[in-house]
Amino acid sequence: MPYFLKYIPMNSRFLGRISSIFFLSFIISFSLPAQKVIAININESINPASAEFIYEGIQKAQKENAECLIINLNTPGGLLVSTREIVTNMMKSEVPVIVYVSPSGAHAGSAGVFITMAANIAAMAPGTNIGAAHPVSLQGKSDEVMNQKGTNDAAAFLRTIAEKRRRDVKWAEEAVRNSVAITEEEALEKNVINIIAITQKDLLAQLDGKTVELNNGSKVLHTKNATVSYLEMGFFQKVLSRLSDPNIAYIIMMLGFYGLLFELFSPGAIFPGIVGVICLILAFYSMSSMPVNYAGLALIVFGIILYLLEIKIISHGLLAIGGTVSVLLGSMILFRSAPAENYVSLSRAVIFAVTATSALFFTFLITMGLKAQKAKKISGQSAMIGQTAVTLSSLDPAGQVKILGQIWKAVSLGDTINANEKVTVKEIKELTLYVEPQTI
Repeated sequence: MPYFLKYIPMNSRFLGRISSIFFLSFIISFSLPAQKVIAININESINPASAEFIYEGIQKAQKENAECLIINLNTPGGLLVSTREIVTNMMKSEVPVIVYVSPSGAHAGSAGVFITMAANIAAMAPGTNIGAAHPVSLQGKSDEVMNQKGTNDAAAFLRTIAEKRRRDVKWAEEAVRNSVAITEEEALEKNVINIIAITQKDLLAQLDGKTVELNNGSKVLHTKNATVSYLEMGFFQKVLSRLSDPNIAYIIMMLGFYGLLFELFSPGAIFPGIVGVICLILAFYSMSSMPVNYAGLALIVFGIILYLLEIKIISHGLLAIGGTVSVLLGSMILFRSAPAENYVSLSRAVIFAVTATSALFFTFLITMGLKAQKAKKISGQSAMIGQTAVTLSSLDPAGQVKILGQIWKAVSLGDTINANEKVTVKEIKELTLYVEPQTI
């Protein structure tokens, strides 16, 4: 018998107690509820819809007493206003928030840097990258002061996040000011993230047993065998997210302007006016959360007014050219760039396509209008000029003729014309037709 066993009282009472302890442990382990993790996917730009979606994820995780919320992140950037809202909700969350930049090939750019560094635990998949939180301004030197102020503000914001989560403050500064981007290996080495995980299952295994600090105290994660419940974005959130794309908002705005123009030129059509108003409301709702440059918007409106004037006033294309230049310049400066908002810019392909379509469309309208002015009138009394009539009585010089099923008073412009002769209408004065014999 081993030496230490002789000090253990081997009797039935002791064995019974040991058996009871193991039995109770077995019962308790099965009676405890299974650990749960809430997971959401952000695979788009950061906008009001994604901010609301992340907030809902935090609320659901808190309500269901989940171990943590996992945000699978892949974003090129987004709105700084929405980013601040997301970071605020993450900082005051009562459940741990884990940001996992995944899958391989994904990146956390611009606004994604702020969100990743604000997580209680930040993780990245192999083959991902993070960084480049500084924009390239298209506004020219006149906005250098404002851009510098915005950059300083964004840098201070990210430094605050890094200090709160005990991450690399120096790298945070460089990410904003110098557009620094790094791989997952470099991020782990620089203490920008905490974990490199191949899959979400691997992430859960590595999270198990880690302690995170929350506002309401510390929490030890138990995630190794947790059940993952996915939260999907709602229908209206998806619609709002699509509308938050500046390219879509721009196209919808232009369609709204054109719808109203159709209604103005074709009163009573109704449908173009309704569509135009709806498009403008959706566009302005979407653009309300974006850094809109109202000088750019004014140039677009001015360009459309020039197109309208070209239709009304023949300027031999000068107004149309001015309208095209105005729409092009307005489109290029419609959105102001700012730190963490790299995605809020219009695609040059979209700008050129919309501008060219507008120019061609109004050129077509102008051409058709000029042709209509030169075309022969087909209604009213003047439409009878050049038409053939039949004399009902002799015209010597006056008499009656029948034209288009109606009887008119007629006067011969030459010699006497006998009855039942075909004549051509040359002029109309005071409800009297002036005619000449029809020549073969």
